[in-house]
Amino acid sequence: MSIIRRLPPETINRIAAGEVVERPASVVKELVENALDAQAQSVEVTIEEGGKARIVINDDGHGMSQEELLLAVERHATSKLAPAEDGSWDLLAISTMGFRGEALPSIGSVARLCITSRRAGKDAWALRLQGGQQSGPEPAPPLGLSGTLIEVRDLFFAVPARLKFLKSERAESMAISDVIKRLAMARPDVAFTLSNNGRTSLRLMARGGDETARLARLDDILGRDFGENAIEIDQVREGVRITGFAGLPTYNQGSARHQYLFVNGRPVRDKLLHGAVRGAYADFLARDRHPVLALFVDLDPHQVDVNVHPAKAEVRFADPGLVRGLIVGALRHGLAGAGHRASTTTAGFALGRARPEGQDYSPSAAWPHQSAPRPSFAENARFSAFDAPSAHHEMPEAVRPEETQHLPLGAARAQVHETYIVTQTQDGIVIVDQHAAHERLVYEEMKKALAASGVAAQALLVPEIVELDEASAARVLVRAEELSELGLSIEAFGTGAIAVRETPTLLGNVDAARLVRDLADDLAEFDSALSLKERLEEVCSSMACHGSVRAGRRLNATEMNALLRQMEATPHSGQCNHGRPTYVELKLKDIERLFGRR
Repeated sequence: MSIIRRLPPETINRIAAGEVVERPASVVKELVENALDAQAQSVEVTIEEGGKARIVINDDGHGMSQEELLLAVERHATSKLAPAEDGSWDLLAISTMGFRGEALPSIGSVARLCITSRRAGKDAWALRLQGGQQSGPEPAPPLGLSGTLIEVRDLFFAVPARLKFLKSERAESMAISDVIKRLAMARPDVAFTLSNNGRTSLRLMARGGDETARLARLDDILGRDFGENAIEIDQVREGVRITGFAGLPTYNQGSARHQYLFVNGRPVRDKLLHGAVRGAYADFLARDRHPVLALFVDLDPHQVDVNVHPAKAEVRFADPGLVRGLIVGALRHGLAGAGHRASTTTAGFALGRARPEGQDYSPSAAWPHQSAPRPSFAENARFSAFDAPSAHHEMPEAVRPEETQHLPLGAARAQVHETYIVTQTQDGIVIVDQHAAHERLVYEEMKKALAASGVAAQALLVPEIVELDEASAARVLVRAEELSELGLSIEAFGTGAIAVRETPTLLGNVDAARLVRDLADDLAEFDSALSLKERLEEVCSSMACHGSVRAGRRLNATEMNALLRQMEATPHSGQCNHGRPTYVELKLKDIERLFGRR
């Protein structure tokens, strides 16, 4: 007797549902994506009990006819893929959100599903699936000019064992809200509404299709502070384009959950992309801090495989190095273009306004996007990168305050507690942390010196042998040439072992074995040698800290103004080497509000 059996259709659909329908948020994602692919301009989502009891998706897309309704609930039937002229089917030529041919039958196999749809100028029809059993289609009341209404009741009633794996009603509701927000970020031209247990919890009006509309939609979701503290990203390389908005380093969070990444309009959670973001901000943030951003990668569909994950949460690029390099380069270019700009939220926190969730550091006010003229040595004293200034150092005659208060950091008026410089601007005051500010300036100068001369290497008297598993050793060895440029010389030493012959001089007496193991971990997770790079920058940062103006040191007016002018001329001077702010700006209107004048 044969032990190979053909499964019945109902069982096949339930197996497929296990891949596609993990939780109520999975249902919402599939159905909203279908609505977007149907050219809907408005999508309304209604849920009850976190989606476990009821999910309703109502859209004004082009709808379906009676015949199309029947096809829509068949497995592997789709409107999102078409044959070529030669009759072949190109599975990479996907320009839609969906291409989940089995989504509707899968949902209908584990829940009570009712689909009502109408094409423009046609009658409305309704079709039902209950635990995989189909009834209809039958005539239905009209839905307007066109569109589709899908109702899902009693999710997983046909497979009750799945219910115990669901989280609390609040957690499932939050997951659904997150799904809608991610889809809404990619489609600012579409209006979205979410109602939860009879209460509207999210309402997003259609904004349009340009970058201004995209930023407005991001503001709607992430808060107005994001737009005030974001830089626009737009770079193209070899047919790959990255656009979007990235938060300033001082506008950061304690987790990476506010990093939104999209590939061809599809929300994804991809290690390569998150690793690229981490690498781009590594020079500006402590390792436990994370930027806020929304980045959109667009490329030829043939250069990315979106079918490597059942829910399409991950993608695989044909040239991952190109994509990663473009993201890192675009972010660093954008951050460099921001100059001395820092975030606007610090003054609000100081005045008692609400603090965004997870925002621990209190950054300072943003300046206009312009570069202040770099002062010449003859005009102002300038701090040396490697020689901290002395209060007794000979300085040229100080510039009068009224001649400099129009500049972004204004004119120095006082030093408080021999730690903070208070300046007057045209419309407020600025408070500068002299140690943090000069630490950043010295650090930037040291990085330039490092880039100009390269990383010197020191030979070990006896090569250090590092034992790794075979896969980890292979990952490190394939990057040997790149690591050599950073002063780390390695070579294979048998199976799963690496011999370290030279280490970067800047690192001094380094633990070579630990360094190589950390590199192997980073390469496994992010495909980038971050550990070595970050160690070099930590050394520079430490040296900069020791070589900078200390808190508790008295500065004269000329020294203070020289520091201000150098900050204005140095990129990234709005935050110290650890991502904390170097200055806070209070507008005159904010100060007047403190004293009840407004």
